[in-house]
Amino acid sequence: MQQSNLINGIIIHSISGFYYVEAAGFVYECKAKGAFRKEKLSPLVGDNVLLETDGDKGFICKINDRKNFLVRPPIANVDFLFIVASADKPKPNLYVIDKMTAFSVYHRIEPVIVFSKTDLGDVSEFADIYKKSGFNVICCSSATGEGIDSLKSAVSKGVCAFTGNSGVGKSSIINSLIPELNLETNEISDKLGRGKHTTRSVKLYRFGGGYIADTPGFSAIDFENTGEKIFKDDLADCFPEFNDYIQKCKFYPSCSHTSDKGCAVLNAVNDGIISKDRHISYCRMFDEVKNFKSWM
Repeated sequence: MQQSNLINGIIIHSISGFYYVEAAGFVYECKAKGAFRKEKLSPLVGDNVLLETDGDKGFICKINDRKNFLVRPPIANVDFLFIVASADKPKPNLYVIDKMTAFSVYHRIEPVIVFSKTDLGDVSEFADIYKKSGFNVICCSSATGEGIDSLKSAVSKGVCAFTGNSGVGKSSIINSLIPELNLETNEISDKLGRGKHTTRSVKLYRFGGGYIADTPGFSAIDFENTGEKIFKDDLADCFPEFNDYIQKCKFYPSCSHTSDKGCAVLNAVNDGIISKDRHISYCRMFDEVKNFKSWM
């Protein structure tokens, strides 16, 4: 192949060893060069890559440096994570939201909190918690259209992924943003109170100046999963509202910010500056990760 056939692109889908790369306004069906196997490196959806093209086919010959990558779902270079919780059916799980915001910050992804199904209930109390903590919060309803314009504006740049417990309306929201996709959605089971996962593989869809990622079973993070560990010394930094107080602690830098007297973070919680609910989640997460060692 000639040097002129080298172009840059982004992987928007992968299946059965084939990678579909959008480059110069066209989607190429590509294979990855064998050198990646020797390096134990697999191309991921979201990767910015260099292609050798031949007609509508191509070979991925280089994976550019990644901003971040996730293990489950397998995706790279995520800019924004939209953490979806519904007003009802199912009710919001604040611990799941807090775990996902910590995960996002740790991976250098900007979290956006989305409260869906606002036609089913008032979410202002929950929204205030996260606004107070410094996060962008969007309240919306696919049924009424409330907040959809705000959501469209927020997802019009970068690579945007959606996460949240089953049944919170992730696919319905994406359908509201890009109706022609008509992604499959499932009704909530009255018996179980949750929906079924309907997405099978990671795929990026062009939207505005960026991409929306549809991801399989991306509902919660298990810190026991080796690829998703956050160590205790890093956890406080994953709560942005702690930043102004961490170094003011009496026992900085060894303060756990859970119960020590003289902890500036605890004082801010007691003074109502930091949300008590968020601090409860932090303590619960700290208890989960406190025994993780880097050599593990």
